[in-house]
Amino acid sequence: MLRLQNHLLPLLRASSSSSPVHLRRLIPSTAAASSSSSVHPNRRLHSTAAARSTTTATPFSMEDYLVDTCGLTAAQALKASKNVSHLKSATKPDAVLAILSGVGLSGADLAAVFAAEPRLLCTKAPSVALRVASLRHRVGLSDPQIASLLLLPGGAKGFHTCDMAPRLEFWIPFLGSFEMLDLEEEQRDRQLEPREERLKVIVQQAEKLRMPGCSWAFKNAVGAVARSNEGIVNARMEFLSSSLGCSMEKLRSAVCKCPQILGLSESKLHSKIEFLVGKVGLEPDYILQRPVLLTYSLEKRLLPRHYVVEVLLVKGLIKKTVDFYGCVCVSNEDFVARYIDHHENAVPGLADAYAAVCSGKLPALV
Repeated sequence: MLRLQNHLLPLLRASSSSSPVHLRRLIPSTAAASSSSSVHPNRRLHSTAAARSTTTATPFSMEDYLVDTCGLTAAQALKASKNVSHLKSATKPDAVLAILSGVGLSGADLAAVFAAEPRLLCTKAPSVALRVASLRHRVGLSDPQIASLLLLPGGAKGFHTCDMAPRLEFWIPFLGSFEMLDLEEEQRDRQLEPREERLKVIVQQAEKLRMPGCSWAFKNAVGAVARSNEGIVNARMEFLSSSLGCSMEKLRSAVCKCPQILGLSESKLHSKIEFLVGKVGLEPDYILQRPVLLTYSLEKRLLPRHYVVEVLLVKGLIKKTVDFYGCVCVSNEDFVARYIDHHENAVPGLADAYAAVCSGKLPALV
């Protein structure tokens, strides 16, 4: 030990006037070990902390939120996120999502609403809550009706833009029911427009149909015109007159009975008239006297009930003089009881065939 001490001391004295590197080279086991034990753990700690910081500080992605939380597809989210890219956290959209879930919108419904109007997620939650409350208590809509309103084309956009209650408060009683609001998007925007000038134009157009101003038909005519414009109304009148081969005077009489036919598209009117005249065999005068026939769904009502009547006629179970209007104007429950359940034993499988036609299939006559 004494010999080692005598050997090292001169070297240590020399190191005080020269580079300290020589000492590190001579005793690496102490200096390097000290460096390794003191510096490297700190570096690892800082590295781990930085990694954790990177993980926790991942920026909020509205596109991911729309997919993961709102249920949009990746393509929908990419498009929608452009309108809400300024949102930096989920706080506001979470609050809106909770309120709208409260009216009974399913996950798929919410996805449809936010795909149609993603800016709803930017609306302040108190404003959304007030608008929902206004629809409930001021207009008297049920939660399912509010959900339906949001799912209508233009519904989510209208809900985001303003409080729709004042407009709906006028139009629903005027049109007769909430269901009458189920219109084409471009028509709905005009219908919800509360301008006095627009209303005056609507009334003037309805007056041209020569209906008594105090009649229920006039009110329905105003509703039909409100969903269109003067050019469309005139075009519908011309189309119906040509398709049914009747005079304008006779057509006005039919419109007085059912002004709603003016709100139907030409394609729907054409397919129904073609079916009623060509397939059912009705005369145009018969339709003009019962214009409500043109308002019934071809796929869900006219075609399925005609199928059942045809089957019963072929089987000789009903008379050939059966009134087609009488078959289609009754409720579905009454029709099933009278024309299907009543003949269940005579025509097995008729109920299934009727259900198939209602779902869009057309089986052979049973």
